[in-house]
Amino acid sequence: MDCMEGSDFWGLILNQRKIAASTFLFVVSFGPFFLTSLNRYCMKKLENTCALVTGAASGIGKAIALLFAEEGAKVVVADLDAVAAEAVAHQIRHLGGHALGLACDVSDQQQVERLLEATLHEFGSLDVLVNNAGIMDNFMPLDKVTDVLWEKIMAVNVNGPFFTCRLAIVQMLKQGKGSIINIASVGGVAGARAGLAYTTSKHALVGMSKNIGFMYAQKGIRCNAIAPGGVTTHIMDDAEPDQEGAALCSSGAGSMPRMGEANEIAKVALFLASDDASFVNGETLVADGGWLAY
Repeated sequence: MDCMEGSDFWGLILNQRKIAASTFLFVVSFGPFFLTSLNRYCMKKLENTCALVTGAASGIGKAIALLFAEEGAKVVVADLDAVAAEAVAHQIRHLGGHALGLACDVSDQQQVERLLEATLHEFGSLDVLVNNAGIMDNFMPLDKVTDVLWEKIMAVNVNGPFFTCRLAIVQMLKQGKGSIINIASVGGVAGARAGLAYTTSKHALVGMSKNIGFMYAQKGIRCNAIAPGGVTTHIMDDAEPDQEGAALCSSGAGSMPRMGEANEIAKVALFLASDDASFVNGETLVADGGWLAY
């Protein structure tokens, strides 16, 4: 085989140096852009945040807690059922996340105060609050609503979010940022998806969300509500629905395209909790598969 001539050899060396120089200039010029893009792609949506989710031992609340943890949040799993709350927290920790399971009756102001204290003691901040804890009213029409039922529904569905929001807002104001997500219902934007007490409570929660969103918008805090339609959960497992009320409220169920799944509502909550929803505030996002569109 003939040896490479001198001019060809030096030409090859010169060409390689030109390629190396061009590569260097390309990396210097565009490297930071690609690194930034890669970092954004790899960064989880809730990295370096703390989220408190009430009613998080099952159903929608559990799905939200698990998804938030998957997206990098440190999660406080709060529920009336202490054992079930700790089970969800254990599941998160087993998957490599950070979570704390705590018992809390959100209708009890002192328990809510201890919940917030424990959250800040454990994780040092509160960036996202999800008020998911809620109870149904057995589709009771007005003439069958007792004082006991009325007060029970309002205590959990209205007082509970009020207690948590009032405490959370203090911490969020200190931080200069925060996101509050209230799980309402299509019953909070329509009149006949549940009984009187539940319907009233969810309308109140929608109003609460709008007011908080507006009042603190200029202080870096957002507040939105989600209004799920029919979702496959265990909320009705122990229910004893009023036959007349249930029949009336379900008379339009045939127009519901399908039942939703808890993880579908969790994805809406993730959007609202993240910077993707930085310009979404004071809104009620209906997630019902198109039910109310009929």
